[in-house]
Amino acid sequence: MIRLAASADVHFGTESAGTLRPQLTDLPERADVYVLCGDLTRSGDANEASILAEELAGIEIPIVAVLGNHDYHSGQEDVVRKVMEESGVTVLEGEATTITTAGGRVGIAGTKGFGGGFAGACATEFGEGEMKSFIGHTKMLSAKLEDAINSLNGDARVVLTHYAPVKGTLVGEKLEIYPFLGSYLLGEAVDRAGADLVLHGHAHAGTEKGVTPGGIHVRNVALPVIKHVYNVYCFGGDALDSC
Repeated sequence: MIRLAASADVHFGTESAGTLRPQLTDLPERADVYVLCGDLTRSGDANEASILAEELAGIEIPIVAVLGNHDYHSGQEDVVRKVMEESGVTVLEGEATTITTAGGRVGIAGTKGFGGGFAGACATEFGEGEMKSFIGHTKMLSAKLEDAINSLNGDARVVLTHYAPVKGTLVGEKLEIYPFLGSYLLGEAVDRAGADLVLHGHAHAGTEKGVTPGGIHVRNVALPVIKHVYNVYCFGGDALDSC
């Protein structure tokens, strides 16, 4: 059995030191891998990333993350990524990694993703250049994600995004902001490539459980949704279980 601990939207600020590490003391006993689905920082400041990196340093299981919109706010996303990677965290953007655990090999692909909405109520690449750029960015990231998933080789295939790939995990959010919370293009990429589980954050007022049109499990692991410092998901047998 492969055990994956997951959370998102920790929003670390300059005053957050010491708030996360005490809650992770039993993490190596409960999980084989820890994943963070974006919004690692409050405003994308390198100092915020350094504080989070210190909290995560020395945890005795692999940590994999994607960035979120907050991590891009200050234009320091490359520095945020570098700080996290220097602390031992693997950060993915259209990339993949494979981790060997006692329960088997888990392949993880990830991207921040972007918005655009969902089938029947989505934006398109038509009209102003700004709209074309908006949807074009989502299409580009979705294509890179699909390529990354296709490269995975493991007993379980997991996808990390920040923005939602389905609208099912947005239930509870205002309908008017769905286009800014995710895109069906991410879900289509996952369905074409195939995966066992998709994890995302961003939708603080959303719902934990959803499914892609192709039947792939989706979980919103934003902290306000799961109401724990992390949830643990287990892969074994024929089904995905929370554990």
